[in-house]
Amino acid sequence: MSLLPRTAEEFSSAEYWERFFKKRGERAFEWYGDYNKLCGVLHKYIKVQDKVLVVGCGNSELSEQLYDVGYKHLTNIDISETVVAHMSQRNAERRPDLTFHQVDATQTPYEDASFQAALDKGTLDAMASEEEGALARRMITEVGRVLKVGGRYVCVTLAQEAVVKLAVEHFVHMGWAVRLHCLQDERGKEEEDTFALPVFVLICTKFRQPMPTPILEMCVGDDGAPVRHTQVCELLSAVREYQAYSVLRKRLRTSTDPGSSLSLTLCNAKTGLPRYTLTVQDCPPGAKVPRSNQFAIFIVPRGSETAWLYSSTEGRRQLAASANFRRLVIASMHRNQEYTDMQAVQSELSPVVMDLAPPGMPTNQQVPFLSVGGDLGWREEVSRGVSQLSGEYCVENVRGEDGELYRRLVFLSNISLVQSESRLVPSTSSHKKKNKKKTKAAVTPSACVSVDSGFLCCAHHEVMVAGLSMLGVGTTQNKDAPVSVLLVGLGGGGLPQFLRDFVPDAAVEVVELDPVVLEVAKEWFGFRPDNRLTVTLGDGLERICFLEKEGGHLFDVVMFDVDNKDSSVGMSCPPAAFVETAVLQKVFNLLTPRGLFILNLVCRDPVLRTDVLERVKSVFPTVLSRKIAEEINEVLLCSREEKNAAHILPSSSQAAKNFQSMLSCDRTEPKRRPLIDIAEMIKDLKLE
Repeated sequence: MSLLPRTAEEFSSAEYWERFFKKRGERAFEWYGDYNKLCGVLHKYIKVQDKVLVVGCGNSELSEQLYDVGYKHLTNIDISETVVAHMSQRNAERRPDLTFHQVDATQTPYEDASFQAALDKGTLDAMASEEEGALARRMITEVGRVLKVGGRYVCVTLAQEAVVKLAVEHFVHMGWAVRLHCLQDERGKEEEDTFALPVFVLICTKFRQPMPTPILEMCVGDDGAPVRHTQVCELLSAVREYQAYSVLRKRLRTSTDPGSSLSLTLCNAKTGLPRYTLTVQDCPPGAKVPRSNQFAIFIVPRGSETAWLYSSTEGRRQLAASANFRRLVIASMHRNQEYTDMQAVQSELSPVVMDLAPPGMPTNQQVPFLSVGGDLGWREEVSRGVSQLSGEYCVENVRGEDGELYRRLVFLSNISLVQSESRLVPSTSSHKKKNKKKTKAAVTPSACVSVDSGFLCCAHHEVMVAGLSMLGVGTTQNKDAPVSVLLVGLGGGGLPQFLRDFVPDAAVEVVELDPVVLEVAKEWFGFRPDNRLTVTLGDGLERICFLEKEGGHLFDVVMFDVDNKDSSVGMSCPPAAFVETAVLQKVFNLLTPRGLFILNLVCRDPVLRTDVLERVKSVFPTVLSRKIAEEINEVLLCSREEKNAAHILPSSSQAAKNFQSMLSCDRTEPKRRPLIDIAEMIKDLKLE
């Protein structure tokens, strides 16, 4: 429908509403709702015995319908002589006490405080576009004059932002209480040609003494509980959200779109904090879906939200295809929210999900809730803090779908991205305290676990480690040769600790910009620097420039594993400056003759990826890439030497076997060996 905006933000655009009212045509007043839709809220705020001024009555039937149910003190005004004559004639016999007068609403002849209510259906919307809003201001000022103390201005509006802002700010300045009701169609009533935008009813109540603190409230439906807002901008934001939700609801109830994944966030009614994120995934056309499998809800286990299956478009499509429903809604739970059990979540979501049902599905049809293992999963927040560089963060323990415990570092500015992850194992002390009653569902307390330094949670870290086989580690000629590594980006410290603990004679320098990240790594991820693992706090680019000036050929390996804070760029790792040609040349100069540059590249923009790859290839004669399955990450292995593909690509290469055999056991716990398959990690290398 051409009148509908593409985004929620467009509801605040004056240009959008100007186009809207030019196109609305003869059906305009139908969009504001009839008596049946409005009666609940009108009866709540306007008493039958009230003297009511109907502002800009037009030829609407609303006054006639109110008169017929007992409202006998209605004074209708309109600036059009034709409308007044027509309405007076139409009601002369049947409704003799229903009066119509030709009056300018900005300049009425009525005395001060002569009405208990003023009713406006669409007049404010129409007048707000005239004289840059000055006409509407004069009208609501006049309404304020003729209303008694305790009287209410009841305005039916489509709530274009400029109009609501004008009216709300005016009445707040006058010290009145302001409440908005959002009226939406009943579920199952949507049709292709129905209007999608919700109707709002603005209620402004006059007080004898102006309110010192603004009263701003939003309600859903006739009798929904009011949600209090402290600022006008918050109320306007809530209006935009309801408008956007109404458009989304209309779209979902009248059509299917397998190519898109529409999402919406449900917030906690009391706190306003996000509680659920619902993503809608439709089956592709032609899919053989049983007639009974119309609609289902899949509950993502807590702690699994960032898994590829639930967080990526491709993963959600695969999940929907496996579930084999016409439409699948994937529901994720948020941090800092309490969830009792699966039954409680189902009860909470059941009243909402029918809004998202596919077209034609009966409203009384049962909607199944699906999950993994039948429970909600488990998440425990163990720390929270703020970094001046990266913002708010949290450290949390989660139970994976494999039943293992994991610890994660998440920056809350991007909750869909796990910054660092490590597997947890029972600590040495906990083995002494055996709990005979422990079950599979039992949760291990944080104090009884430690980080498993021999397990790399991230597949791209495994590939980065496996890439060291290209150095010839473990071969006869390099048997006792030390390996020097420069790693930009610490995270939780899992990668550098693995290199220190398991690669013989490895010496690692880590450069980390954020001192808070270093402290988190030490406190929560078991990071322990020593003489073979050092940390330099500072900017990675500046460190590279400094080291190059000191002299080249310092490192066998340079690794970039650093995220990009600029979300406007289609590359989330590394920052764009790290792959400029001049920087890549400095990295080249830092490497020993056998040296290797290893880059974790996360780039959603194919054009930008091609550009980055071309720059890397212009500096390094041999570049291999390894895509990470079910992730956007890929690892680039860039050698100073020009190597023959037939020598470096076979999965059974001797280099991989040698390196695998040379990986030592953990020096602190000799019985534990690293869990990594070098040959598996390099078998899908591609020569760029």
